[in-house]
Amino acid sequence: MPRLGEVCRYVRSKNAGPFWVTVDLFFDSADHYAQYHGDPAISAESIAAIYGVEAADVKRFEVKSLNMVKISYPRATPQGGVHERDMHSGQQFVPLLALQLRRNR
Repeated sequence: MPRLGEVCRYVRSKNAGPFWVTVDLFFDSADHYAQYHGDPAISAESIAAIYGVEAADVKRFEVKSLNMVKISYPRATPQGGVHERDMHSGQQFVPLLALQLRRNR
């Protein structure tokens, strides 16, 4: 079973406004996108568990023409707040790289 970081050519996270974070998963081929875009490891429920948010608040967008999945979730604290640890959310993708994937059926 491959890890997410092994089947994506590029994974990034960034602000989606002061209250949201967006993670972009660019798969390295149409074949890998077809195999893994719906994997349970990157489901709304899994993302919610990783980032400590409600699954109903996680938004997923699959963009087949770009072989990518965009995932957005609410920030734990507002951007720039006194408890902010990653102002631009540039490091939020790191926990996802090691996720083990299974092929879509």
